[in-house]
Amino acid sequence: MTTRNRLTAVALAAACANGAFAMEAAGFEFNGYSRGGPVFNHSDGVKGNLTLGGELQKYRLGNEGDNGIEVNFAKGFEAGGVKWKVNYMPAKWGSGDISTEQAFVEMSGFAFAPEARFWAGQRRLRIQDVHIVDYFLLNYGDNIGAGVTDIPVGGMKLGLGVFTGDKFDRGLPNNVKAHRINADLSEINTNPGGKLRVLLTAVGGKNQVGGGSGSGISLMHTQKEFVLPSISNTLYLQTSRGHARIDGEFEAIEGTSAGKRATRIADSIHWQSGPFGGQALIGYQTNKADLTGVETKDFSLGGRGSYAFSKNFKGLVELSTTTRKGSGADQRLTKATLAGALAMSEDFWSRPELRLYVTKANWNQAAAVANAGSFGANGKTSRTLVGVQYEVWW
Repeated sequence: MTTRNRLTAVALAAACANGAFAMEAAGFEFNGYSRGGPVFNHSDGVKGNLTLGGELQKYRLGNEGDNGIEVNFAKGFEAGGVKWKVNYMPAKWGSGDISTEQAFVEMSGFAFAPEARFWAGQRRLRIQDVHIVDYFLLNYGDNIGAGVTDIPVGGMKLGLGVFTGDKFDRGLPNNVKAHRINADLSEINTNPGGKLRVLLTAVGGKNQVGGGSGSGISLMHTQKEFVLPSISNTLYLQTSRGHARIDGEFEAIEGTSAGKRATRIADSIHWQSGPFGGQALIGYQTNKADLTGVETKDFSLGGRGSYAFSKNFKGLVELSTTTRKGSGADQRLTKATLAGALAMSEDFWSRPELRLYVTKANWNQAAAVANAGSFGANGKTSRTLVGVQYEVWW
């Protein structure tokens, strides 16, 4: 571990050791996320991460394949009616070093724009995820930059961000440059219970493979009480080109790879009706490399349901099927997971959740060949995983 990481670990341990009372007395905010647990029946180091590689294809229940924690410390101040806050988020995943996920300052309450929030540093600006595949479909943070959020615009809200290609822990090579501009327009009323969000991306750069430009647009429509009062629905229409990634971030800006053209249509639903809750997803995405013209087509269909047998015990079922079509034979993978979970309440989103799971996955020979370095080694076409996992956010 480097000296920097040792110091970060010591600071983190000291902050936790001081206890909740000390943090509350000092006016700190403390939140975070963690997951982990043992996998009991692996023999070759494969403990999960069974996926064909598509962004919407890793159905995560009983399939995480990692352990980690990220914690966010924030301290707010106020002077003369202006509020400001400093945020720092270290993270540790698997055997890697401690990394800086966020480090930024935010200010608000200015007389000329009382609702707007100005910020600078490295900030996550994750807009919308589908939890069962652990992927944010709209996301324009994670690089060093500056911007503003929550600007009122005719009953809507506008966010703007300008970014470099650098991060706190690493920068681009000296001769490689990249910059990105994002515009995020939210709270657009479309119909009763329906709202539209639009994310625009523009990228420029120097010494990038295939040119440094790129652009993207994402449309996200969320409908409450979809068909039934207990269901909410989110539809995504997205496209990008060049060095703009389809979610709103950078694509391949290290100066060693070309960009690509991508399109995606996806739809997710969430429901909670008494003890029965869940989330489901269907998605289709194409990616075409700019220089080689190689194209992949990824399909994803799956869902996770939870049923609360009592206030603190739930049964979980997750089923999925995914395909990848490209230059070779079509790949297919299916997965089924059964789990029992201890939780704080009956709700699907209740955390902490402590799970005992059994996962069964099957894939065809083409998927085994394409993933010969991991779960498809030695021509294996099926796998069973048994483990215990905790997941918590606070």
